[in-house]
Amino acid sequence: MAYGLAGMEALVRTREAIPAHIPVILDVKVNDMRNTAEAYATGYFDQLGFDAVTFNPYLGADSLQPFLERPGRGVLILCRTSNPSAGDLQDVPVWSAPGVAAESSVPFYQRVAHQIATWATEFDAEGACGAVTGATYPRELAAVRAILPKAPLLIPGIGEQGGSVEESVRASVDADGYGAIISASRSITYASTADDFAAASRAAAQSLRAAINAAREIAVTAR
Repeated sequence: MAYGLAGMEALVRTREAIPAHIPVILDVKVNDMRNTAEAYATGYFDQLGFDAVTFNPYLGADSLQPFLERPGRGVLILCRTSNPSAGDLQDVPVWSAPGVAAESSVPFYQRVAHQIATWATEFDAEGACGAVTGATYPRELAAVRAILPKAPLLIPGIGEQGGSVEESVRASVDADGYGAIISASRSITYASTADDFAAASRAAAQSLRAAINAAREIAVTAR
């Protein structure tokens, strides 16, 4: 929104330029009451054609339902984010979670991970309902993967935020070496501010892809 209407037009043109066989995630962190959530789902999925969105779970299941009712679309739910102050709320201990004894507790982000598993079952959305978990916290990332063994995990925090590719891949890939979507933004978008920015961004993306694949091979072999 920093660029107003011109920015929105650029977003639409960017989506249109991406080949149809490549899934596109809109990192919008959306949520609202059910009727407004339905309007968001219509806009982001039906009108703009995005394949998945990031989602704030604070309003619960009824606001999530409009997004998961659309076949072939996905929702990646904020769970343990990559920013420095994420723990202000996400690490708060709670006692209500599946398999947690009354006298013990888990961090709130783990409660969210359990809820994501429940929603995936309730909405028959296995594979379409995943979690956003930051690369900057590999221990927490591994804990989320343990709760969600097959769910897709969107992993921001590589690049400018300092997350480790190797640690993130090791903590996040599922038993078959899949399920991790490593995200980088600024380190690729601003790989160069000169006239060669397109070539520099392409090179940065290719370098990251190579590092991810190498780390994935090591992680799978180790298992």
